[in-house]
Amino acid sequence: MSKRFLLTTLIGVVSALAVGIAAAAQPDDHAGMAPMGGRTHDDAVLANQLAAARIATAKYATDLDRAKDDGYGIITRMVPDMGWHFLNPKIKKFDPRHPMILVYERHGRSWQLAALEWVFPETPATPPFPGAEYGSFPAACHYVDGTFVPADSQDQCKRRSPQSGAKFNFWHPPLVTMHVWIWYPNPSGLFADTNPLVKPFN
Repeated sequence: MSKRFLLTTLIGVVSALAVGIAAAAQPDDHAGMAPMGGRTHDDAVLANQLAAARIATAKYATDLDRAKDDGYGIITRMVPDMGWHFLNPKIKKFDPRHPMILVYERHGRSWQLAALEWVFPETPATPPFPGAEYGSFPAACHYVDGTFVPADSQDQCKRRSPQSGAKFNFWHPPLVTMHVWIWYPNPSGLFADTNPLVKPFN
């Protein structure tokens, strides 16, 4: 698979995500929902989105092999206070049931899904999830074993990882990130970038 194809695929994915946000952020089946029991419309939409996401990703909760079989491949090793990231390049639009990235914690040979993640070329005009908060990830060269190196352009990427010697996989420009800690509690908040409770996995 060529570098040009991988770069084109990643850029296409994040562009398609940006285009598809508005429709997914306000699903038709929730349109016009009135507040009930003190809950706002946004509360109801978010609750339904999170429920759909949990049901859809339950099969991956402790089964990384299942995620790999479904197309998720490693893009980072353990990012401190965050996790290991696995990307599915086939997912090209925002859908709570189909996260672009799965974030796992690892202990020995055991893996626990902790967060779902989406990336965007710029901050969405309409939040995909009501109340969404965003982080960022710098432009970087990624290698097939999950090592990566920040780099402003693809021509700065070495053919082999400086850390491990693994082959070059793809480069991406700066990205806006959105984590959703749906499978691991996070006292910093549902959409926080990092999670103090995953420090033991660092």
